[in-house]
Formats: sequence, structure tokens, C-alpha cells
Amino acid sequence: MTLEKLNQALVTEVEQLKDEGRAKAPERIIVGYEPPQGTRGPRYRLKDSDLAFIRMNSNSYLSLSHHPAVMQAADQATHDFGVGPGAVRFIDGTFSHHVELEERVAAFTGKESAKIFNSAYTANLGLSLAVSGPKTYWVGDALNHNSIIRAMRIAGVPRENKAIYAHNDMDDLQRCLEGVPKGMERVVVIFDGIFSMRGDNAPLGEIHRRCKPHRDRFPMGLVTVVDDSHGIGAYGAIGRGTEDYCSQPADITVGTFGKAFGVNGGFVAGSAELTEAIRQKADTYIYTNPLSVADCAAASKALEITDSPEGLNLLTHLKARTAQFRQGITDLGWETIDGPHPVVPLLVRDTERTKSLVRHFFDNGVLVVGLAFPVVPKGDDTIRVQINAAHTEADVEEALKVLSRF
Repeated sequence: MTLEKLNQALVTEVEQLKDEGRAKAPERIIVGYEPPQGTRGPRYRLKDSDLAFIRMNSNSYLSLSHHPAVMQAADQATHDFGVGPGAVRFIDGTFSHHVELEERVAAFTGKESAKIFNSAYTANLGLSLAVSGPKTYWVGDALNHNSIIRAMRIAGVPRENKAIYAHNDMDDLQRCLEGVPKGMERVVVIFDGIFSMRGDNAPLGEIHRRCKPHRDRFPMGLVTVVDDSHGIGAYGAIGRGTEDYCSQPADITVGTFGKAFGVNGGFVAGSAELTEAIRQKADTYIYTNPLSVADCAAASKALEITDSPEGLNLLTHLKARTAQFRQGITDLGWETIDGPHPVVPLLVRDTERTKSLVRHFFDNGVLVVGLAFPVVPKGDDTIRVQINAAHTEADVEEALKVLSRF
């Protein structure tokens, strides 16, 4: 068998991941969805389980994936144009729904222009390919998402062309900026808006203040990039995420439709010149089929809902349920990281106890995720709970009762 030697090697490599605590658990399979009933929010059925689960490990913060108008938009677009685009964007694979979504994203983020991708991950990769060069210097937060780290590698950024500042440490950011080597012509300061393992946010106003004195130092400028995949739609006065919450825009915004908006895909929003450079230079945009028209139509409708009174009502409800859960875990004596975002970490600080608590939640019909080293630093073992707009007051109270019995 030609794969025999490869298979043996791969088994060894996976076993090493297990030994290091980095292997993923077997994937649970969702086989059923039960709509909200009375005071109870939706429930999910899993293969090989008789329980109906509250899903408190979902990124779908506004719970729009089952919204009738979103599903109807996807259905209508599919009937109009089919299930696939049939080509990449520059070979007649661009449909009206792609353009409409890009225009809506630009308006929603307050930017001049936007380009959509199959995911925020590929959006970060494409952005790096479009803006990086041999005299580009990158400065990033130590807890940036894997897609940002991978983007620098794919763009071929050498070690001497980048610096990492301690998480949300603005003095360390300033040190990095002051230490940009001579000869660098462009600087990119890049960071998550919401750090997904912690639920805390980048201090955009202070980042801007520290960057401002350096804006004119470089011939090709200094730009700030926020990947607000977990933030946009999920918090802020009008649901614009970290830029809204901090009352400070970044120069470039990267985001996803796969979290608060409940669909698929990602985007980069900025200037028209930037998005044209992406169209010409970003491999992850050029050489792959785009989102289906169904995804685009659904995402457009989700953005429209978010930007409406109904969306503000969903956001208000989400804030209330988040506050309810945060207050509840504090009353129970658990440690968390403060913040307004619906990612709510329970800091357990013990690996085995974290595993036991995840199992306790599961056995009582609540889905959460446990995070241990090396996903989080040693001693920061965490249960990450994610509140959604579909959670009811009764749902949150039920989850808190489960926690109280641990």
C-alpha cells in the first residue's frame, strides 16, 4: 500500500500532539435543531446523545443563521443563479450579489471600499500578500489570531521585519515602533479587535495615540489593521464592534460573516486603492472560487438586519444576557476577565478541573469549550462561554445553575 509509510509517520506525529496536549478532541456531530419554545431558546441534538443541548460555544452572537429573512435570501439567490459561481472572480465569476455585499460591507464599516473572501482567515492572508514587501515592517500583538501569524509567514516576512508587543501593552507597542529599523518604508500595526480566548479588546484609541507620532516617519506610511472578526456585530453602541466601542476607527478592518452575522465568508475594508491592490495581488482572492451567491445574499440580509431597529433589539438582548451571565458567575465566586463582549471566560487555572467542568456542563445539557496550554498560557486554563442573542433569560439561568452544582 503506497500510503503505508506516510500513514505510520502521521500516526506518530498525531500521537506527539496528544502527548503535548495539543490534539483536538473527537468532533461532536450535530444531528438536530429544535427551535425556541416559550421561555426556552433553541436546542441542539448530538449524535449518540439523548440530551437536548444549550449551545454556549457558538460564535453566532446575533443568532441570525436561522432568521427566516436570511434563509429566504439565500434560497432566492440560489434559485436565481445556482449553487456555485463556476469560475474565479476575474474570469466572469463575479455576480451582482458579490458586488452588493462588498458595497454593504463598506457602508457598514464606514470605509470607502471592501473585498470579500471565503473566510476572514483567507482575508488576512490576502491582505498580507497585497500590502507586504521587502521594506514593510509588521508590528503585532502577542495574542494575535493564528491567521495573522500565518499571514506574515505566507507573505514571507523575515524575522528582522517584524516585532511583537506584549498583549495590549501600549508601552511595549511604543518600544516596537521606536525600534523600527532604518530603511523600512512601510509599517503595518496589526491586532485583533476582540481576543477570542479572553473576550478583551484592543485599546484602539491608545493604539492610535501611540502610532500618531510615527505616521510621517515612513515614505509609504504607517497603517493600523484590526481583525475584528469576533467584535463586529457583537458589541458596541450600534454593533460596529471594537471601532464602535472605542470610538476610534482603524485604517483597515478585517472581519467575518461567520460569527455575529451567522453566515460564511470574510472581508477586508479600507480604501479603494487597497481593495484594487487586493484584487490584483492577493492569491487567496485571485485563484479560488468566491463565495456562492447564496452566502452573499444571506450575508447582505444579515448586515441589513443588524443595521436596523431589529438588529439593535437583538444587540440589546445580547448585552442583557451577557451581563446576566457575567454577574451570575461573579456571584458564584468564579474568576473572569471583565469586558462587555459576549465571550465570557471562566478562569479555572487547572487543567484537570477544566476538563471535569466541561464534562459536567455536557452531562447537564450545556455545550462549552475548555482551553488549556498551549492554546492559553500555563496556569490560565479556561472555560470559554459564548452568549448568543437566541439565549433566553431562562437559558442563562439554567447554565448558571449547572455551574453552581459543580
